[in-house]
Amino acid sequence: MVLLIAGLILWTAAHVFKRLAPDARARLGAGPGRGVMSVLIIASLLMMIFGYRWAPFIEVWTPPTFLIHVNNLLMIVAVYVYFSTAALPGKVWIASKIAHPQLTGFKIWAVAHLLVNGDLASIILFGGLLGWAVWNLILIKRGVDTFDRSKAPIKSELVFTGVVVVIFAGIAALHTWAGVSPFGG
Repeated sequence: MVLLIAGLILWTAAHVFKRLAPDARARLGAGPGRGVMSVLIIASLLMMIFGYRWAPFIEVWTPPTFLIHVNNLLMIVAVYVYFSTAALPGKVWIASKIAHPQLTGFKIWAVAHLLVNGDLASIILFGGLLGWAVWNLILIKRGVDTFDRSKAPIKSELVFTGVVVVIFAGIAALHTWAGVSPFGG
């Protein structure tokens, strides 16, 4: 569990560094500093993945089975919100309503996973990542917070909805391949 917690700390430090020390980040520039940050983020991901996989199963609570369906619905919403800023062609509706769709989608993802995982390692991982996303959003909102509130064409919305379904199917397939059934059973 130490590796998991260390990964969470490294993830948080690497991501909030630019918010807490903008001058230092500016000095690092787009060159070697960006590479160092990328390595730290990849290292933190590996630490969290292996720390989570190797953590002992300590049950804190037993989630009811109906939460699997709530989780899947929230995951579709999380994918839609998270990827809404990358929608092509043009923005989609939700991206014009939420200042930071990626962090909002990330928070929905974390909450969805907290609903269906009642073991200590899951609570530490998903709760820690939820805490990071909330803190990061607070730090962002302390600065200048402007975003485009333009309307999206309906064609963008329809195309993006199809993309979200494909992404969700890919995520479900990846979970199934890893031995975790996202649909229960």
